[in-house]
Amino acid sequence: MRVEAIEQTRSPQGKLRVRFDNGESLMILPAAIAELGLYAGMELPNAAMDSIKETCGAASAKERAMRIVSAASVTKKELQRRLVQKGETEEHAEEAVAWLSELHLLDDRQTAAQIVRSGAARGYGAARIRQMLYEKRVPKELWDEALEQLPPQDDAIDLFLQRRFRGKTPDRAEIKRATDALLRRGHSWEDIRRALSRYASEEEFFEE
Repeated sequence: MRVEAIEQTRSPQGKLRVRFDNGESLMILPAAIAELGLYAGMELPNAAMDSIKETCGAASAKERAMRIVSAASVTKKELQRRLVQKGETEEHAEEAVAWLSELHLLDDRQTAAQIVRSGAARGYGAARIRQMLYEKRVPKELWDEALEQLPPQDDAIDLFLQRRFRGKTPDRAEIKRATDALLRRGHSWEDIRRALSRYASEEEFFEE
């Protein structure tokens, strides 16, 4: 088997097309081509194709994993799921996750802390942030430690109510809508009640 040509393509990842004299062609990242030492005219044993495909698959998973973690904070489980979802094999996805972990570019504890900071910046309460941690597949044993960094929620709730009521005394319907919105944001009923009481007496807000 011989490498007939290595051609440029329009691949967003910069992959090159490698053509072989047996009619096969592969899209291969330049790093994998360099690792394999491929060049036009190179003679290869027929059995080499499986090894080439294995190297290409591993390189593809690593390159995709790097792009994902560069764009957003992800956990190890979430990254592995997304790699498989994008077409990488389970084995290559697992290898890519281990590779990034060894490079200290993937850390579930740091990701959990980032999720808490992000949720707090959006004005979310603890319950909503726990949901975010679950959705991002953060190991549950890291939740409590990360949530310790969540600041008291009074300021976030007060700011929400100030923007919602605009300095006016709301009627019961407006109070209910604001309360429902805050509950959806993950704030507790007790925190919401205290915040509402700072605008007026409890009798005025919560009269039967």
